[in-house]
Amino acid sequence: MLRAAILLTAALFPSFAWAQSCSFGVSNMNFGSVDTLSSSQTNSTATINMNCSGIAGQRILICAHLAAGTGGASSATARQMLSGANSLNYQLYSDSARSVVWGSYAWAYASRPPALALTPNASGNATGSATIYGGAFGSQGTVPPGTYLSTFSGAQVEFRYRYTSSSSCSTASGTTAADPTFTINATVAANCLVSTQNIDFGSKGILGANVDATGQVSVTCTPALAYTVSLNGGTTGAPPTSRKMSKGAETVTYGLYKDTDRTQPWGDASTPGSTVAGTGNGATQTFTVYGRVPPQVTPSAGVYTDTVVVTVTY
Repeated sequence: MLRAAILLTAALFPSFAWAQSCSFGVSNMNFGSVDTLSSSQTNSTATINMNCSGIAGQRILICAHLAAGTGGASSATARQMLSGANSLNYQLYSDSARSVVWGSYAWAYASRPPALALTPNASGNATGSATIYGGAFGSQGTVPPGTYLSTFSGAQVEFRYRYTSSSSCSTASGTTAADPTFTINATVAANCLVSTQNIDFGSKGILGANVDATGQVSVTCTPALAYTVSLNGGTTGAPPTSRKMSKGAETVTYGLYKDTDRTQPWGDASTPGSTVAGTGNGATQTFTVYGRVPPQVTPSAGVYTDTVVVTVTY
C-alpha cells in the first residue's frame, strides 16, 4: 500500500508542474480630437497587461491576435473607426515608429502579431505589459465631424499562449485565454483652414480711371459645415468700398467686392449682407476678391499698402 501511494503521487506531480494559466487585459485607445484637415497623423497608445502562472523558468510565448475590429478595414494599411455610415482610417502597430502593422493569423491581410513572452519566477508567477501603438491618419478632409469608434472583442481579439522557445505567432497555436475587450475611439471636430492671395494693383501714374485687380481667399472646411467669410476694414477700419492704402499720412482709396462688376461690397458683420457664405465639403473652395481703385486725386509717388484681415466663422 505504501508503494502504491508513492507511485500515485509521482504520477500526479508532472501534470501539476506543467500547468500554465494566463489572463490579459487591454486598455482603451483614445485619439482625442483628430484634425482631418491637417496632413499630420494623430498618435495614441493602448497597454496590454499580462499575468501568467506556470513552471518556474519555462518561457511562455504569448500571441495577441488583433483582427480588423468592428470598424472593419479598407486595406492592409487602414483599419477603420465608424460613426454611423462614416469612417475614419487608422492603424495599429507593434513598434513606436508605427511601421509594423499589428495583425492576426485570422485577419484577411497578412500582418501577424509580435511575439510576446513571460517567464515565471521561482514562485511560478510572471507579469508584464506591452504597448499597442496607434496612428489616425491625416489628410482625411472628407470625413464629417462626429465620434468614431471600433470595438475589439470576441472574434476580433484572441490571446493564445504556450510553452515554447519559438517566436512564431503565424498560426492558431496554444491555449486560448478569455478574450479581453477594448475600444479605439476618436472625435473629428468641425474645422476650417484659410489661405489668401494678395491683391496687387500694380504701378499707375495718374488715378483718373478705375484700376482693377483680383486676389483670392481659399477655405477648406469639414463636410456639411456652414461658414461665412468676412473681410475687415483694413488698418483704417474703413467701410468696404472706401478702404485706404497708406504711405505715411497719404492714402489711396480702394474697395473690395464679391462680384466681377464691383457692385457687391465685401466686408464684415458691421456691413450687413456683405459677407460670403459657403458650406464645407472637405476640399478647398476658392473665392475671388475683386478690388478696385476708383478715380481720385493722385497722391505723391510711392508704395501704398493696406492689410485686411480675413475671418472665417463657422
